[in-house]
Amino acid sequence: MGIRITTLSDNTASIGDFLAEWGLSILVETDKTNILFDTGKGSSSVYNADSLGIDLHAIDKIVLSHGHFDHTGGLRDILRRMKKKIDVIAHPDIWQAKYSRREEGRYIGIPFQRSELESLGANFILSEKPVTIDDSIMTTGEVPMVTSFEEIDAILLVKKDSAFSADQVMDDQALIVRTKAGLAVILGCAHRGMINTLYHAKHLTGDNRIFAVIGGSHLMDASEERLWRTIAALRDLDIQMLGLCHCTDLRAISLLAREFGQALFFNKAGTVIEFP
Repeated sequence: MGIRITTLSDNTASIGDFLAEWGLSILVETDKTNILFDTGKGSSSVYNADSLGIDLHAIDKIVLSHGHFDHTGGLRDILRRMKKKIDVIAHPDIWQAKYSRREEGRYIGIPFQRSELESLGANFILSEKPVTIDDSIMTTGEVPMVTSFEEIDAILLVKKDSAFSADQVMDDQALIVRTKAGLAVILGCAHRGMINTLYHAKHLTGDNRIFAVIGGSHLMDASEERLWRTIAALRDLDIQMLGLCHCTDLRAISLLAREFGQALFFNKAGTVIEFP
């Protein structure tokens, strides 16, 4: 089979019987392991998996990119469908009380209690460091902020007791998949920067070939300067495939499509790609 990457949930949907909602969920299948990366906001991941004929019970592990509702809200429905114990790999900060200034202090964290999810079979493996899943798949763990043009959205907050502070989104992580052509990096929202994440993937693996970048890039509110510096960095990295979606924004996608041509595809719910 090689590697198959299926987008189960996104803001937009492909032609066919698919649901769209604000969120992201991506299934990564290899010859050894099946990983569900994020779970979307609600019911779309389960619905779209059924439309594609995907057996969710065959998933070996779940990885959460961070603790926002649009990446974790589908977890309960998925666990109910699986009806089995399953490791859920994430950063400890997924359980922080996360809020946003955008909607007058709206709670945007995981919409469930940990005890409920554990009663449904979730075995949480929480680590700040990278987690090796098999010899071809690992998480990035915490992503260092090294670029001068990427920054964390100032509207993101965490609440402790009754006090709010800026959320550094230390739980933001990606999935790294080794392929014959190079690395495929699967992004959740890239709150700590898409380019920071790609640099970290290279550092962790020692592989300078990043073949594909798939997922959310958090360029939706990016300045013109950040967009153009991101484009320059992607060119320098010699990315061969860009499947961006979710928090990328149509404005950014349009610019990237113009600059990268056929290397870029709009990664909608229902999209399936395969490579060796």
